[in-house]
Amino acid sequence: MRIARFAAGDEVGFGLVETDTDSGEDFVARLTGHPLLGDIKLTGERAKLSDVRLLSPVLPTKVVCIGKNYAEHVEEMKDITGETTDEPVVFLKPSTAVTGPGDPIFHPTVTERVDFEGEMAIVISRPCREVPRERAKDVIFGYTVANDVTARDLQKTDKQWTRAKGFDSFCPIGPWITTGLSIEEAENLRVTTTVDGETRQDGRTSQFIHDIPGIISYVTSFMTLLPGDVVLTGTPAGVGPVQVGQEVAVTVEGLGTIANRVVHRD
Repeated sequence: MRIARFAAGDEVGFGLVETDTDSGEDFVARLTGHPLLGDIKLTGERAKLSDVRLLSPVLPTKVVCIGKNYAEHVEEMKDITGETTDEPVVFLKPSTAVTGPGDPIFHPTVTERVDFEGEMAIVISRPCREVPRERAKDVIFGYTVANDVTARDLQKTDKQWTRAKGFDSFCPIGPWITTGLSIEEAENLRVTTTVDGETRQDGRTSQFIHDIPGIISYVTSFMTLLPGDVVLTGTPAGVGPVQVGQEVAVTVEGLGTIANRVVHRD
């Protein structure tokens, strides 16, 4: 299933994204309730996807990010972030960094370089702590697309990543949550990023240094994850700057595309 969070007029809700078999057009079928909190039912209301505004599919309490999870990306960033490590590198983005597909990425005045980092993201289904590898699949609700936007110069000068990663709008997520994928399927997806249509990143989740069960097991060894929390799995090589006025689009095979334009912060 593809579960979206959307706005139509003054109403915000969840819906199933479906493709009409005859026309090939996408529609969203409204749901009652919250997909992560209980039973959901179709209301019978249906709208063209093009007639609604897609929002971030979840509002997480936190975004947990895995750094240095592609070997070629580690190599291209070693002057800033150092060499690879035996354990996953974990950092957080605040919930206020989360934004949706089509929303602007604000370029802060205090930074001269804003970088894109396209990633596949995991959406957590239930409260969990100390999850063994073999139980990782039990706490995954689904997968989505994310952009770990980074103020690269601040990341280098601050010597830690909170400010560089945490600005408002620095975590676009969407366009929906895709459920029903096995971990094996999720670990063999193409991840691409384009800037104004030009491909900048092109990798596969099969290149992970730390796999999905390992990531979930490690993170939950010291942190409780809650329903709707989002775990970013790392970015492939090719990260780079995006300028005001440019549009950056991240696509994960089978999960969809998010596109966001960089604008001045007033």
